[in-house]
Amino acid sequence: MKLKEQINHLIQDAFVKAGIDEKPISVTEATQPQFGDYQFNGAMALAKKLGMNPRQIAQELAGHIELGGIITKTQIAGPGFINLWLNPSWIATACEAAFHDTRLGISKNENPLKVVVDYSGPNMAKQMHVGHLRSTIIGDTLANLLEFLGDEVIRQNHIGDWGTQFGMLIAYLEETGNEGSAQLCDLEQFYKEAKARFDADEAFANKAREYVVKIQSGDQHCLNLWQKFIDSSLGHCEEVYGKLCVKLTREDVKAESFYNEDLPQVIEDLLAQGLLKESDGAQCVFLEGEEIPVIVQKGGGGYLYATTDLAALRYRANVLGAKRICYVVDARQGEHFKQVFQVAKTSHFVPEDVKLEHVAFGTMMDRSGKPFKTRDGGTVKLIDLLEEAVVRAKESIKNKEGMSLEEIDELAKIIGIGAVKYADLSINRESNYIFDWDKMLSLEGNTSLYMQYAYARIQSIFRRFGGEIEANIQISDELEHRLSVMLLRFEEVLLKAAQDAAPNQITTYLYELVGLFMRFYEQNPILKEDVSKELQMSRLALSALVARTIKEGLEILGIEVVNKI
Repeated sequence: MKLKEQINHLIQDAFVKAGIDEKPISVTEATQPQFGDYQFNGAMALAKKLGMNPRQIAQELAGHIELGGIITKTQIAGPGFINLWLNPSWIATACEAAFHDTRLGISKNENPLKVVVDYSGPNMAKQMHVGHLRSTIIGDTLANLLEFLGDEVIRQNHIGDWGTQFGMLIAYLEETGNEGSAQLCDLEQFYKEAKARFDADEAFANKAREYVVKIQSGDQHCLNLWQKFIDSSLGHCEEVYGKLCVKLTREDVKAESFYNEDLPQVIEDLLAQGLLKESDGAQCVFLEGEEIPVIVQKGGGGYLYATTDLAALRYRANVLGAKRICYVVDARQGEHFKQVFQVAKTSHFVPEDVKLEHVAFGTMMDRSGKPFKTRDGGTVKLIDLLEEAVVRAKESIKNKEGMSLEEIDELAKIIGIGAVKYADLSINRESNYIFDWDKMLSLEGNTSLYMQYAYARIQSIFRRFGGEIEANIQISDELEHRLSVMLLRFEEVLLKAAQDAAPNQITTYLYELVGLFMRFYEQNPILKEDVSKELQMSRLALSALVARTIKEGLEILGIEVVNKI
């Protein structure tokens, strides 16, 4: 049982013993050490309901809180707050149990869900750019987190591989003689050349339009060219995924084309339920309270993103059996997903008990507060950004003594990529954020490098110790008490981050944990001769727990740790 959950049970028992027939609000972490470890702040709300003095209620409840197990002391403060202190011996025992557990004492969900996480979603017509970064790493982190907590996660990469632009691209692929090549060197340049050809030559444009029809009707020659282009494009994506250390594979791809055959059936089923109305030749669903309809079929018979998304939702809910479906997509698509989710539920394409979520995120900005672009105003390729991160990281560590060139290269890759990912994941995902190289590669503040440095420092302690650590933990002072309680809170943090789809809750926790550890390291000597063996072992065990917690937290974020910096 989670730490806060156990404390809440004690409060609930106190309610029963005090004869108060109300459900208590949850305890919260104390804001300052002098107020204990946790606080119960529900007496004032109860006072209004019961017509009693809040301090009197708090005193009554405090008198019924069981002491000696988890709680060792209570205190009434202010108008009716109950401050709670945890029992040091109970904390020590809980930390020892976490030390001996490969999962740090974190249980797996008793009722795991099947969860679809839809993320990354690059367009096969162009190379991945910085606009794909946030979806890719937020989505992968959410998938990692849910997997760690025990859910069955199905990663889905809904790539854009269908539509009018592909007729143009495969016509140009055929014309340039590239159809036999395994890779296109520069997708962005290839797209620009194809578009220029399309705009300048009517005969080529007509051929491209014909190819669109042929692709959709299953012409084998056009489909073969289309497949070569898709394979080449996916190869570029996989290179980016490899550099980012995200777990998306080709098996996770469920492209727009996958749902193509089901689109006519989507229209028929909506029509059969009486949900479609014609408007200016288009087939639309008019939702209650919404002025703008959801268009699912154009006047000429073509389909839209909404149609494909409805087919995808139906597949994920009914074929894959998902009970939670998360779309990690730009916040600007909020209205689209709100409407599509509503249509999916109204039409019963998705059962009522399936949770549909738009995991929205803001825009990456430059230092001037404008969307991140190249100097000439073009789109920044994601592969170029990642390579620059590694170069900058290498520049900052190039003079490291005792490291080979190969070790420096590997360290630069881990630090550089980790810095880019952590800087993104450490902010509220719905906020826009400023991309700042200096800040993200800093050893100060809430950065990946600060976390990696703390982990490496603990590893250096273990190397100097050179022995086996015995987990006989003692809580010898206030700082060790606070550090231990923080370690025991890790499970609650992960569960809340999973519920809210909020990776920044993990980074905030890690930053607070490392800050406490750094104070502990400075004030509580570990390897000095005047430290008793018992105290040394206790502090080594706490340090090991901190290191393993940092490592687990960073791995969930998709970031590697290093033993030396």
